[in-house]
Parts: sequence; structure tokens; C-alpha cells
Amino acid sequence: MSVTTHQASPKAPTQATRREPLAPHVTMTLKGHKDRVHDVAFIRGTRLLVTGSADKSLRVWDLDTGKQVGEPLLGYSAQVLSVAASPDGHWIVSGRGNGSILVWEVATDKTDLKRAPVSFEGHKWGISGVVFAPDSETFASASWDKTVCVWKRETGKIVLGPLKVGSGANSVSYSPDGMKLAAGTMEHIIVWNTKTGEELLKIERRAFRVTFTPDGLRLVSTSGYERDIQFSDATTGDIRISDATTGEIIKQFKAHTYDLTSLAMAPNGTKFATTSRDNTTRFFDLTTFERIGKPLEFYRVWFIPFPECVAFSEDSQLIATGCADGLVRTWTVPLSDLEKESQQFDPHSPPGRNNRAAATTRHAEGSKIKNMMNRLFSRSSAPQGHAPRIPLSKDTLREDTSKGQVADNILAVNTTAREACITGDLVTADRLLSREINTDSNDYNSYANRSFVMARKADWDRALDDALKVIKRTPSSHIGYQLQHAALHGAQRYDEAIDAFQTMLSKLENAPDTQTRKLRQQYINPSEAERAIQETIKAQLDDAPHRLLNTFTGRLCDGEGQINAFKTSTEYKELLSSTLVHADLRMERIQDVVATYFRCVTLSHRWEGKEPLLHDIQDKVVHELNPVGGIVKLQSFCKTVRAAGYRWGWIDTCCIDQTNNVELQKSLNSMFVWYRTSALTMVYLSDVPPSSKPGALARSAWDTRGWTVPEFLAPKVIRFYQNDWTPYLNDRSPNHKQSVAIMQELEYSTGIDAKILVAFSPGMVNAREKLQWVSARVTTVQEDIAYSLFGIFGVHLPVMYGEKKQNALGRLLQEVVARSGDISALDWVGQSSEFNSCLPAGITSYTAPPYTPPFLSEGDIQTSISLLRQIVAVNLALKLYALLDNLNAPRFANCRLQLHCIAFRVTAVTQRPVEHKGTYFTYEVKADGLRDLQITTEDRLLQFSRERPARQPFLLVRPWDRRLLELPDYADDTDDLTLPGSPEGEGPVDPESSERAMRLIVRLGQPFSAFLLAQQRSGEYKRIASDHDIITQVRDVDYVHGMDIRTLEML
Repeated sequence: MSVTTHQASPKAPTQATRREPLAPHVTMTLKGHKDRVHDVAFIRGTRLLVTGSADKSLRVWDLDTGKQVGEPLLGYSAQVLSVAASPDGHWIVSGRGNGSILVWEVATDKTDLKRAPVSFEGHKWGISGVVFAPDSETFASASWDKTVCVWKRETGKIVLGPLKVGSGANSVSYSPDGMKLAAGTMEHIIVWNTKTGEELLKIERRAFRVTFTPDGLRLVSTSGYERDIQFSDATTGDIRISDATTGEIIKQFKAHTYDLTSLAMAPNGTKFATTSRDNTTRFFDLTTFERIGKPLEFYRVWFIPFPECVAFSEDSQLIATGCADGLVRTWTVPLSDLEKESQQFDPHSPPGRNNRAAATTRHAEGSKIKNMMNRLFSRSSAPQGHAPRIPLSKDTLREDTSKGQVADNILAVNTTAREACITGDLVTADRLLSREINTDSNDYNSYANRSFVMARKADWDRALDDALKVIKRTPSSHIGYQLQHAALHGAQRYDEAIDAFQTMLSKLENAPDTQTRKLRQQYINPSEAERAIQETIKAQLDDAPHRLLNTFTGRLCDGEGQINAFKTSTEYKELLSSTLVHADLRMERIQDVVATYFRCVTLSHRWEGKEPLLHDIQDKVVHELNPVGGIVKLQSFCKTVRAAGYRWGWIDTCCIDQTNNVELQKSLNSMFVWYRTSALTMVYLSDVPPSSKPGALARSAWDTRGWTVPEFLAPKVIRFYQNDWTPYLNDRSPNHKQSVAIMQELEYSTGIDAKILVAFSPGMVNAREKLQWVSARVTTVQEDIAYSLFGIFGVHLPVMYGEKKQNALGRLLQEVVARSGDISALDWVGQSSEFNSCLPAGITSYTAPPYTPPFLSEGDIQTSISLLRQIVAVNLALKLYALLDNLNAPRFANCRLQLHCIAFRVTAVTQRPVEHKGTYFTYEVKADGLRDLQITTEDRLLQFSRERPARQPFLLVRPWDRRLLELPDYADDTDDLTLPGSPEGEGPVDPESSERAMRLIVRLGQPFSAFLLAQQRSGEYKRIASDHDIITQVRDVDYVHGMDIRTLEML
């Protein structure tokens, strides 16, 4: 047990001073746990931190000294999964892996926990989450036994529940008033009334962590299988007809690059923190949802010590994180924009009402309102009635800030009202400002301040009413219109808000004083914002399908239709209205909104019967079509996409004009990218019934089709659906590529490694392996087996239906060999292609795995080298190495292949009397320097011998493979690189060069897969196909000296 103190733990300042905040950093590292730390909690009213671990212990730490308080609380029979402290600071509850709960009392002096806990029994499985109610008298628990319970702390009795949630419960959270309890489960977010147990809301979305915002109006949730953070409207329910989007997602954005592990809300309501398996902790502003500061990183040493849990201190100035390496760290916390803004207020300045005329100008007032309004609704405003109430942390001015500067940065208001506004006591601020207005009804300043307070309370009607009164009293000022824009924006009356903003700009441009006119520079032009949004949309749609189904309207839309839909949407108007209030374009925000709106879901399926084509649904509403045949699948797809929270869907049947060759060609070449960039790919298994057992996916006809290979390799997020559109294996996780069971089944059925299935990268590496993946696949149109591989290999080629499969596959393989230099695609058995004899006639020729020579250990190689040095001259080996190294990559164009090879002249071909089914013949073949061998082929060969030579020369060749040189893939600096046998290598023999050359001789002496070639009259060669690999070997190593290295023109 030890502690590393990085910096004294911050305490509340005792004087009215302000210092520039330091970047967030570790203040302490607490060492003591022997295994991963599952949960941490600050004990309110103390300087204590309690931590629970997989080492079956609970530990208490003093944050002033950095030392553990007393001995660890041992005796647990299972690991500690969850910990929570009561709001009154008197109690600790811990949940264990065996389903039991312990409640500990904090000692009277609040320096330790009493050592006699009370045990609560009721759950069967692990307690994944615990939380105290605001009154500290009850607490709730979430368990993997699919139940949630509410317990009376004093009696140990269950007072509500067990509430059955249908799947493992991950976390629980009380609303601030204690009237609601939310639980995040493997399938839902559920909210209950804590008094009656009535289920108020069920959101069909998996939640690993869920918590109420400080105003109790929203839920923040994360999923351990997603990188997203979701903000859901916690006040809507299934029967609220006035809200068409039950449990609607208000905001969703990417928070991390890997699975999230924990979530914590700052007590002051300004921010929240998340932790992730990407080894970071990140902070987000609860008003704007922007990231605050840089991520806190946990660096990898021997294993990944990712943070498992996070908690805020009572004053929101510290967080504690527990990690998989058993360490607990405390960190300082970055300030949110609102907290930084509040630092401009001086709570000790004299009352400003009597000095308003001297201390404040309209320029200063406008600046202040602008700054505060930016914080109020920049980026993403919540819907009406759901804006967060965010109390500002009270801070102080820098010591060198003059009183004049203070006056220039605040609206004149009495000190008490100002103080109430800063601290978040909006009720008091409202009361005091209303009193001032009653005293002086023409005091536009108090109306302006109250409008701002009402906006913070999300009372948009009163905020707008006060803004209009400011306009009435000072019609030439821009301030009223600025407040009007904020109120209208908050009320989601965005068109009117934009009009108010443009009026405000006009007032600024025509202001009589220079200072006020300069304020115009703080805002961008609406046309500039519109142009930036338009350019972002264009970039977004460049890699998107040409047509998409709007699953909300049921209509097919081209790119222009999608743009028009966006420009009439609430999302666009909110984006434009919020963008206007900034001095810069905030492109990240624009890109985020555009990307979210245009997210597309693609469908992977098997064509069956009569599928609806473009002309069947164009200018029609899909929902209204007669549900017969393929229309049923199309309607179900749209419904499932919409239920998953997406607007746009794409299906290859009706979203491509099959009669337009130009569009068809572009679509087939782009399809891999479309699946790659889709937000989700749904795989529909029409022959897999509901409640199927593992193995049904592998038996589905979908898993035999050619086009489905790129459709399951390309996407990053994929879900499999049974024929009733329920998730396969009832796996409701957001991404089935994270499902071990499903990926193992797919690996077994496809022969593709699960790691590749999860994270496939297109390209020409391992070309032979990729060809084997699809060797048993079928397509309705014969050319499609080649076209379906374009995206997998990352090539763009013309699509020419009617060219036949040999030509289509030949063009693809020609491109792969020519661009990559990889000749592994020439390794096949079967029939030769008419495109080129070195290529197969069909993809099935790649079904058998390529020949692999016997394994040579490093010891075997060194033994062979020792023998070689006695019979092979080193200089000859060096020359051979240099000769082979200087060969260029093979050239393949216009159906002609220039093949580099080691050639062996065939001296005799004799037919063997072996019976075969069909028209196969077996021949015994002799060649100079090679051991005798037999080959079987459909071709009838001319028999000859040394005594009766043939007119047509035959060769057995070893295609040259540069991998035998054992060179690295890349050389950072080749200036000083001396290869064996190069001119620079003359003189004394470099031992390394000699070693490399001898290793090559050893490799060339191994058995290899050979091609049998017949020379044509024009001098070119053709390959004679065989139904088995032609495996041969040099007769003895001495022949290596006289190897015949050629470049042959193959037809």
C-alpha cells in the first residue's frame, strides 16, 4: 500500500482571488488494491474517498494525507462491484459479485467507516450498481439477476421491487427530487415512480450507465458496446401523444474511440465525465455538449490499465478514477465555458444600480449578453421545457483586475441579484429583479437581466416577454433583439429566432457609436453560415448513395431531395440559429450535425422472387404500397431503421437504377464504400426463423451468396435479423461485430478469421486468401462474382455485363497482379481461362488451399547452410541472389503476362495407364535438374523423350516469388543498403550478405508448386492446367548453380 502525491489537493479559496487554472493533472496516485478497481465514491462533508475492487476489499483513503484510513475492509466472499455514498455523508453501500449488499456507517468524526456493516440479502447475482436516494433513507440496487430493488437502509427490507427488467441491470440513478428511479439494462432504460412503482417510461436502448441530469429533466446514458453518449428526454412516455418521439434522443455524439466504462455527473451541474477502454477520461459541457479540455490519458505499460470508474468530488473540483491495474488516481478538473464565464463576476464589488450610468455602456451590456447567451444555447439546445438548470460555480476575479474592467463586463444589477444568478439561485434572482422592475417599470436593464434568468430556467415565454419589453423601451438598441433571439431559439421557434438575429445585426451595423458597431465583428453573416453548412453537406454526400429511402416519409430521395429535407428540418434551423451567435463557424459542430442527420443504414440480404425496383416505388410512399412479395421486406426494413433512430435507409433493389449503365457502374464500384461508411448495416436472414439456435446463420442461404462477402466485411457496425426482424440469437447489442458468439459462427462458416471479420481493411495484401474466401460463393449473374470483389481489393474497373465470368475475373486478377506484383493469384488448380492461361476459368479453382512447402525451423536452415558451404561457392550464391533481386515486378496488361521464373526444360512426357472418370490423362514427366513427377490434366499432351524429341518445347517453371529473398517490407534508408551480389558487395564478403544468399539456396532446394508450359509457334507460352498442384523439387543442390532464370510472355 502506497501513495504518490503529485500536488496538494485543491481546497476552496478563502479570499476573493482568481488564478489561471492549471491544465487537468493527477494530484494523487493511491496504491493498495491488488486487482482492478470497479467503483469509487467521495464521502460528502469529508476528505475521504472509498474504493471497491475485484480483490474483494473496500478501502478508505484520506485525500489530505493520501494515506489509507485504517485497514482495508476485507472478509468479502466476492469482488466488490459497486460503491455509493449517501448524500448526507453518513453511509456507504457496496454491492458484491455474489449478489449481497453491505451498508457501512461513517464514523462520527467522519474519519473512517465503522467496522460493523449491515448485510442485505435479496439478489441472486452480482450487484452492478447502487445509489442512495436524496433523503439518504433508502437506496436502490441493480443486479445481473435482471431485477432492481429499493431498500430501506434502517431495516434492510425491500420497499420497492424486486422490479423485473427482462435482462441484466447495469446501473441505477435517482432523480434529484427522489420521485423517479432510472435503470440501465442490457435492453432498455426504464424509469419508475419511486412511490407507486409505476413504470413511467421504457426506452428501447441498451444502457451500461445511466444518470439523471441535475434538473431531473433528462437522462444521460452510455452503452458499454457503443462509443456514443445519448441524451434522452426523460419526461416522455408511451402514452404521451403530444410527443411523437417517445424517449426521443435529443442529442447523440461520439465520445470515445472504444467502449465506455463509466459515467459521472458533476454536482454543480456544469459538466460530466466519461471513461473508456481507449485509456482516456473525457469531460463534456452539459450545456453545449462540447468536449472540455484534453482527455486524461492512462498510458500503457505491460497491459492496458484502462479506467473502470469515475466520480466527482462534492465541489466538482476533483475526480477520482479507478483502473484495471488496481490504481486509484485523483485529478483536477477542467472548467466548463460557463464556469470560465462566471469568473468575470466579482461578488464583492459595490452595488451597481446607483452607478449604472457611469459604470456601464450599451457596448459592455451587449458584450456581456452575447457571452452569456453563447453559453446558454451554443451548440445544442434542449427542446422546450428540457434545458438544464446549470448553477455556476462562484469564483473570483484576478487581483489585478480593475473595478472599471469589472463594470465593463457586467450588466448593472444589484449585488444580491447578481450573486443569486451566479450561484444558480434563479428563483431569488427572479424575485429580486421583479422587485426592481416593479419599482421602475422603464428599467430595461432589469428586464434584460430577467430575460436572461428566465432563459436559464427554460421559461422561454417569460424570457421572450421580457425581451420584447426591452425592445419596446430601447427600440434602437440591439440588446432586446439579442435576447429575443435567445428566447425564440430556446423555444425552438428557429425561423423567428433567425429573423430576430438579422434585426440585431442591422441594429449593430447602424449604431451611432463606433464601439457598438464593432460588436458586429463578433458575429458571422447568415449567408456565410449557410454556405459553410452547404459545403459540409456536399462533402458528406460525396461518399453517399445517389438515392436513399426517407424512412420517416416512406419516399425515395435523390441527393437534392435529401438536402431539401434537411433544410426544412428542425436540425438545420437549430444549427443555423446557434451557429450565428459565434465569431467563427465552429466547423466541428456543423460537421457533427450534418453527419448525424445524414446517417444511413444499409441492408444486406438475398434477392428472392420479385424484388421492388426503382420504377416500382419512385414517386410513391413505401408505407402505402400493397404489402406483397418483396414490398413486405422493404416496408419492414424501413420500419426497423426508423425504430433504431435513423432517418435514411439504402437497399440495392430499388435505390439503384438498374437500367442506367452509367449509374449501375458507378454504384457497383462505390458499394463497398457505402457499406463501409454506413452508420449501420442490417443483415436480413429470410430463412432463419425466430428464436433460432446458434448455427442457423451458418446454414442460411445468405451465407452462400457472392455479394454478401463485401457486405459483411465492409461495415464497422452490423446487426443480424431473423425473418421476423428480431435480432439473431436475441442479441440486442448495438453491434454484432462485438458479439463473440456470432463472429465465431461466421468465422466457422466463411473460413475468415474473426479478427478480419471485425476489422477488415481492403487492399491487395494476401490476394490468394481473399480469393479462397469467395471460391464457394454463388451469384445469379455470372460476372458478379468478380464485380463483388472490386471493393475487397480496392480497385475500380469498368462493369460490363455480358462479358462472361472468365473475362470479368481475368480483368480483376490482371489488375491485382499488375498493381501489387503478388503472383499468389496464379496458384490454382482446375481449368485455364480464355483471358490468360495463367489464370483460372472460374473462382472455384481457388477452393483448395495453396501448396505450402514443409516447415523449416531455424535450426534446419542453419544445418543446411553448414552443409552448403562445403559444396557451394559463396560467390555463386551471391550472384544468383543479385540476379533474382534485380528482377522487376511482373507486368500484366492486355491479357499478356510477363512472368519471371526459374525454368527447367522438359525432356520426356509419357502417358501412364491410369483410369480416370471423365477425360483426364496422367503423364510421367522428366525435366533437367528436377526429380521425376506425375501430372494429371484434361489436355492430351504430345509424348516424347530424349531419343524422340518433340517439336513443341515444354518447360516446368517455378514462378519467381520475391518473398524468398526474405527482405523487409520497407526500407527507411536504402542509400547505404548493400544487397548480396551487388556491385557494392565486391571485395571481402559481408557475413550478413553471405548468410542471406545461402538461405535463398536452402529455400530453392525445397519442394515447390510448378507450372507446366508449352511454347507456341509465335514464341509465347501457355500454361497447361492440372487438376492437382504440380509439386516437384530440384534433384540436387548442385543444380542451383545452373538455374535458368527467364522472363516469359504468357498468353
